[in-house]
Amino acid sequence: MNVHTIKALFAAIALAFCIAAPALAQDNEASDAPPVAAQKQTFGQILKTGGWTMWPLGVCSVAGVGLLIFNALVLRPSRMLKPEITAQIKDAASTLDVERARTLCAANPSPVTTIIAAGLDRIRGDELHLESIEKGMEEQSLQEIAKYMQPINYLSVIATISPMIGLLGTVSGMIKAFQAMAYGAMGRPELLANNIGEALITTATGLIIGIPVMVFYFFFKNRFTSVVASINRSCGDLLESLASAGRNAASTPSE
Repeated sequence: MNVHTIKALFAAIALAFCIAAPALAQDNEASDAPPVAAQKQTFGQILKTGGWTMWPLGVCSVAGVGLLIFNALVLRPSRMLKPEITAQIKDAASTLDVERARTLCAANPSPVTTIIAAGLDRIRGDELHLESIEKGMEEQSLQEIAKYMQPINYLSVIATISPMIGLLGTVSGMIKAFQAMAYGAMGRPELLANNIGEALITTATGLIIGIPVMVFYFFFKNRFTSVVASINRSCGDLLESLASAGRNAASTPSE
């Protein structure tokens, strides 16, 4: 390679750099430019963008919060089991003091005392029919379980229908978007923004409501199952106390 060829090569490189330099400078200026800040939407704007399905979703959210508070207050083990009162009832049953046991149940209403009272109501006079007492407790326990399971099951209903309402809003928003495209909005994305926003916001809102409510549904269901098991054990201990007291009374010779 001679000297003229090397000079020509360097001249070509310098010419290419001179041509490319302004373009590179423009790219660097564009990359260094601060990004356009995204405009934050207010809560009212989100509701407006979400469309009509945000109203039933709002009802579901309020109902879900109300049921969470209600179940948290009602399904407390100390409130439903009342261990101090059940111990006193058991002591009364061990001496066959049925009237005192009934008085304790009436003065301290709770699921466990209501079930025990239903069994004590089967006692007539001095005769103890344990099968009849157990049957009365079993019948009342079924009613109590159905009563306290209703608010818990309502949580499952809300957790199920909230994402479905959100999906309905998604379908509604997509239908509106396709209609806008059919009327010439294909090259104008600003006309599709509200419809697409409705489709996305409603689905997200339905999931935001449904997921926590479903978690609390299983939490309260497991808690209530544990409480029911404890109630059954308390009723079994009471029956054993009555049976033991009945055997002792039968074995004691009358004067």
